[in-house]
Amino acid sequence: MNEQAPSVEQRFESTPAAALGSWSRHDTTWMLGLFGTAIGAGTLFLPINAGLGGFWPLLILAVLAFPMTFYAHRGLTRFVLSGREGADITDVVEEHFGIKAGALITVLYFFAIFPILLIYSVALTNTVGSFMEHQLHMTPPPRALLSFLLILGLLAIVRCGEQATVKVMSLLVYPFIVALGLLALYLIPHWTGGILDTATQLPSGATLLHTLWLAIPVMVFSFNHSPIISAFAVDQKRRHGAHADQRSGQILARAHLLMVAMVLFFVFSCVLTLSSAQLAEAKAQNLSVLSYLANHFSNPSIAFAAPLIAFVAIAKSFLGHYIGASEGLKGIVGKTGLRPGAKALDRIVAALMLVVCWIVATLNPSILAMIESLGGPVIAAILFLMPMYAIRRVPAMRKYSGAMSNVFVTLVGLVAISSVVYSVVDAWLS
Repeated sequence: MNEQAPSVEQRFESTPAAALGSWSRHDTTWMLGLFGTAIGAGTLFLPINAGLGGFWPLLILAVLAFPMTFYAHRGLTRFVLSGREGADITDVVEEHFGIKAGALITVLYFFAIFPILLIYSVALTNTVGSFMEHQLHMTPPPRALLSFLLILGLLAIVRCGEQATVKVMSLLVYPFIVALGLLALYLIPHWTGGILDTATQLPSGATLLHTLWLAIPVMVFSFNHSPIISAFAVDQKRRHGAHADQRSGQILARAHLLMVAMVLFFVFSCVLTLSSAQLAEAKAQNLSVLSYLANHFSNPSIAFAAPLIAFVAIAKSFLGHYIGASEGLKGIVGKTGLRPGAKALDRIVAALMLVVCWIVATLNPSILAMIESLGGPVIAAILFLMPMYAIRRVPAMRKYSGAMSNVFVTLVGLVAISSVVYSVVDAWLS
């Protein structure tokens, strides 16, 4: 009897595990590093942004959260792995699509990630300054000095090397996970049904689709860790060679399961505690869910813990985004034809990052959220659409063709880009 031949994806995933070796501490470090880059301060606003759509859209988003994030990031990882040994994402784009496309993507990649780094610089300074003033009852140093010391401290970690940076990020993840878990558990006795008051109100098909259309980017970017994917893929290829795809897939799967389980537990605990009206009030006040909960319960413990949790969230996400931003800036320097030595280039990039982040953090501008929104479509295009396009055009990627996950990733990418563009245009016109 003839048996049906396994698909390309099935044949690839059946690589003997022995060829990879057992799961190592290094794999755990990367798993937590991916988690640390994705789950940052935005997580503290996710219950408000996602919960406002109502119960049924939130439930659908919860079901889609893992496949949306896992398949997209696996596709981008495979894209980087398809290049030559040691090639990062900017090199792989040039290798597959030519010099002009490589230069364009390199510039877009940098300017999509770097504004997020600036936002974290501002948020970090604000968080520490507010904590010193309101919780420690100290007069914070001048903003220029405080921002300089904070950014310099984080860049000192970066200067220790990529592996040291990822290790520090993975260590910062532990207290963050514990804090989110304890907060979610703390809220359980206070569950009043919250968002369930909208469960009996079944939205029409058009309303549901419109709500999901606007909410999908919120979920996508809440779990986004594309800035560190290139460095992750390069390291996996260096360590595992031909088996890098399988091991990177395992690490990504575990990282995303951890992200989705932890964050959704926190989100549902919050939205079961707060009503839709309270979520709307928190959004109107531009508060994170932690700040709103601290005010709601008049709980000094939450009021004290909130800025500490925010600091850890921002610091680890800053480190992960720095890896991507510095990679993009180095790529831009390389495209100009300048060839400084590796150490000299690291120093130049670090100095430029320090100066720009320090200036922006000191000035504390209010336009950064708009800049982040403009970077959203670029990130979505690079994360979702570019790897899927490469599967159709690049011979080294064609072994991944034919999977339904490719169609799913393409559709989510188009939805995310169109929704972000619509939101930005609507904000400008209103």
